[in-house]
Amino acid sequence: MIIPAAFNGPPGTGNGGYSCGVFAADTAGVAEVTLRMPPPLDVELSAVDGSVVTAGGDVIATVRPVPAFPHPGAAVGYADAVEASRSYPGFADHPFPTCYVCGPERADGLRIFPGPVAAGVAAPFVAPASVTPETVWAALDCPGGWSVISPGRPYVLGRMAAVVHALPSPGDECVVTGTCEEVEGRKAAVRTALYSPGGELLAHARATWIALMSPA
Repeated sequence: MIIPAAFNGPPGTGNGGYSCGVFAADTAGVAEVTLRMPPPLDVELSAVDGSVVTAGGDVIATVRPVPAFPHPGAAVGYADAVEASRSYPGFADHPFPTCYVCGPERADGLRIFPGPVAAGVAAPFVAPASVTPETVWAALDCPGGWSVISPGRPYVLGRMAAVVHALPSPGDECVVTGTCEEVEGRKAAVRTALYSPGGELLAHARATWIALMSPA
């Protein structure tokens, strides 16, 4: 398996959600992926027993099946998500502005720009011409981070589990939401969800994000 360079998160490494979706592809049921190292781009990756992803002898991620879990949140209307997106903090201060999912400098990305709503953050998401499970994992990734990221304190994805009920159709005007449930030290527990144009829950995820250490 390979993470193509187009699906980057931080410069030179794979977007966490997209990468987790690739690593989870062969897991029956619901998969939880823990990133042990930043996923490399355009590098051949190997899966060992379907549970360990390696590159050149390094462990990049571990994968395990987990029981399905419910999503505790509620849908946000498309118009409200559009309005929230106008206040996307990443327009003014983005740690990784070329991110495939939420980077404002990526005209060819998913262009998910979460802004504040009562329960966390929300963004409109127009499904691209090609939609795969990896696309959904990617869409569920960054809104969780933006529910906790603050100026000068960037986070990266550490662990993610996703329940995908259905894929959106190309061109669907969907909504993605993100909520921070808990912050403990450098770890933040978040929830995200993807809703169809009619407000149906298409997919949801739980994730752990890790704050990056400040430079010395």
